Amino acid sequence: MLAAEELEAGEVLVSVPRSALFSQHTSPIHALLQDAQESLQSQSGWVPLLLALLHEYTASNSHWQPYFSLWQDFRSLDHPMFWPEEERTRLLQGTGIPEAVDKDLANIHLEYSSIILPFMESHPNIFDPKLHTLELYKQLVAFVMAYSFQEPLEEEDEDEKGPNPPMMVPVADILNHMANHNANLEYAPQCLRMVTTQPIGKGQEIFNTYGQMANWQLLHMYGFAEPYPGNTNDTADIQMVTVRKAALQRARSEAQQQLVSEQWDFLCQLEMVGEEGAFVLGWDEVLTEEELSMTLKVLCMSEEEFKEYKEQDGWEDDSEEEENSTLSNEALSKLKTPCKKLLYDSVLLTLESYGSDLKAEQDLLNNKEAYEKLSRREQQALHVRYGQKRILHQLLELVH
Repeated sequence: MLAAEELEAGEVLVSVPRSALFSQHTSPIHALLQDAQESLQSQSGWVPLLLALLHEYTASNSHWQPYFSLWQDFRSLDHPMFWPEEERTRLLQGTGIPEAVDKDLANIHLEYSSIILPFMESHPNIFDPKLHTLELYKQLVAFVMAYSFQEPLEEEDEDEKGPNPPMMVPVADILNHMANHNANLEYAPQCLRMVTTQPIGKGQEIFNTYGQMANWQLLHMYGFAEPYPGNTNDTADIQMVTVRKAALQRARSEAQQQLVSEQWDFLCQLEMVGEEGAFVLGWDEVLTEEELSMTLKVLCMSEEEFKEYKEQDGWEDDSEEEENSTLSNEALSKLKTPCKKLLYDSVLLTLESYGSDLKAEQDLLNNKEAYEKLSRREQQALHVRYGQKRILHQLLELVH
């Protein structure tokens, strides 16, 4: 969407009445979905909306057809979940996306077989498994991923309620995302409004924000990534088990390896680490600062230090350490030498998980002719890998 004229900050671009939103509550089968809400609960929380979409998308007399006609066959959706597994692994190895897609696909199959199919079979006058197939369900999951909105909870409800269910917001969902966006969606009792957040020149594209999303999240959920250095919200992960692996590799005796195992178990008890968790690194600071600080500290303790620390259940009267708990880039460069070494080794192990190195990708990005010969998928994957590796190499320099 382009600006037809100059716009000032705070201008309302479009106002969408709540009656024009598509959700489980505005669907013609909302009463049916309401009655069955207990049996439609799922990990994603999306099942009622997806059932409403299955019904309306295939109903020739649906008054939502003009809206759905924008997505005739969903071929424009090119999420990694639609890529062949070989291509997904080859292009995205090390980024975290293949693992996220595997979980998505497993959850989609589970939801469809255990919730969707039984519901359709109990309402044969509305649903037909031959029409409302697993493949269509998968496409609609990607559609909801890429185009739906979730209304934020009120502050007083954040601790008591789960997230609001997703909904489709016509017109607002046309806008593309950019970290440096110039518009965002505001929620009012009677309508939703897309409002400019900064002046926009005539002919400039209007960008919404989907939230503070790293490139791997954008590609995973929306099917695109922002070219470097556009995404100021980009992140890179170090798997928690990678730090354990680095600590075990530097242990020179069986006794030291046993100590690392005990320290890891202790960190697990404190809920600082887990087998599937990751430490998240941003451009300017570590976003999981408490977890990484504690992990480095504990894994670098001597046997005597660890014994004393354990006896205190991980508590210390150390206000100076509390003040310095924010792991900014400056703080990372001032870590104690053993912590720096452990973090350095962990980054090296993380970089080994990718199928290519930073220089090769830098050369590819700098060669316009070679870059333009890449497929769209190859280009998007390149942006994800390159941003992550830049963050990891920046960390190497800070702790070297």
